[in-house]
Amino acid sequence: MKKLGFVSILLLMVLGFVLPNAHAQKKLAQTGFQYLSVQTDARASALAGAFTTVEGTSTCLFYNPAGLSRMNTVVDLSLNQLNWIADIKYISGSMALNIAHRKYGVLGLSFMTVDYGKFLWTKVANNEQGFEDISDFKQQPSAYMVGIGYAKELTDRFSVGGQVKYAYQNLGQSYVPVYTETDTILNVKNYKLGTLAFDFGTQYKTGFKSLIFGMSVRNFSQEIKYEKEGFQLPLTFKMGISFDLFQFVPNVIPGSNSLLISLDAAHPRSYPEYMEIGAEYTFMNMLILRAGYATNQDLYKYAFGFGVRKFGLALDYSYTPYSVFDNISRFSVRFAF
Repeated sequence: MKKLGFVSILLLMVLGFVLPNAHAQKKLAQTGFQYLSVQTDARASALAGAFTTVEGTSTCLFYNPAGLSRMNTVVDLSLNQLNWIADIKYISGSMALNIAHRKYGVLGLSFMTVDYGKFLWTKVANNEQGFEDISDFKQQPSAYMVGIGYAKELTDRFSVGGQVKYAYQNLGQSYVPVYTETDTILNVKNYKLGTLAFDFGTQYKTGFKSLIFGMSVRNFSQEIKYEKEGFQLPLTFKMGISFDLFQFVPNVIPGSNSLLISLDAAHPRSYPEYMEIGAEYTFMNMLILRAGYATNQDLYKYAFGFGVRKFGLALDYSYTPYSVFDNISRFSVRFAF
C-alpha cells in the first residue's frame, strides 16, 4: 500500500506541475542559442522527447545525465544526424565509459555541431535595388556544443548526474552604424558568443515493479548578450516517470518483450509548459517500434520511429510530421560493448 501511495503522489506531482499552467500567458523569445533545444537523437525524438527516466546509454547526456549511472556496458557510443528546417543540418554524438563496473561511476562526453547553410550577404545601398551584394563576407553562421558529464549510483535506487558544457554560436558579420557629429560610419562587427552551461538530474527507482521517477535541469547558464539586450540559454526543467507495462501482466508476455511507457512534464523558460508521452515496444530484444505525443505544441504533435539492435549495434529512425515546415527525419547509430 505504501508503494501504491508513493506512485499516486508522483503522478499527482506531475499533473499538478502542468495543469495549472495550461492556459498561462505564452512566454516567447526569452532565450537564445535555441539550437540546444533541438532533439537530434532518433530514439528520444520518436518518444516525443519523453526521455528523462530512460537509462543506460550515453544519449542520456542530452536529456538527463543521471541516466548514465546504470549503463551496463563498458563503452557506449552514439552518433546522430538530422536535416532540420530551412536546410539546417545537425550532427551530434556522445560517448560514455563505465569505470570499474560502475564502482566509480560513469564518465561521458557529448558534442553537437550546427551547419546553417550558405548565406548571401547584402547591405543597404543607394541604388535602384536598394541593396548591394557583399562578396567579401565569407564567414557563415555556425554553432557547436561540447560537454563532459559524470553520473553515479548513490544507492541501488537513487542516482545523480551532471554535465558541464561549452556552447558557442557565430552569427557571422554585420555592418554596424557608428554615429559621429558630422557623419555615419559603417563598421564591420563579428557576432560570436560562447558560454559555459550546466545540466544536472536525478533518477529514483521506486521499487514498485519497474517504475522510475526522475528530474532534470538543462542549459543553466549566466546571462550573455550580443548587443544591449541580454539573454540566457534555453533553460528547461523536467519531471518524468516511466515503467514497463508488461511487468504488470506477468506470465502473459514473454520476458524478451517489453513495452516502455514514458511521461515527461516540461517547464521551459521560453515556451508554455507541455507534456510528452512516449511508448516503446521491444520484440525479442531486437525489433523496436516507437510512438510519441507532445501537448501544447504549435508545429507538431506526434512522432514515430523504429529501431533494430543486435550484437551491441543499434540503428534507429524517427519521423516527426510538421504542420508548416517539411516533415523531419532523424537517424542514429549506437554501438555498445
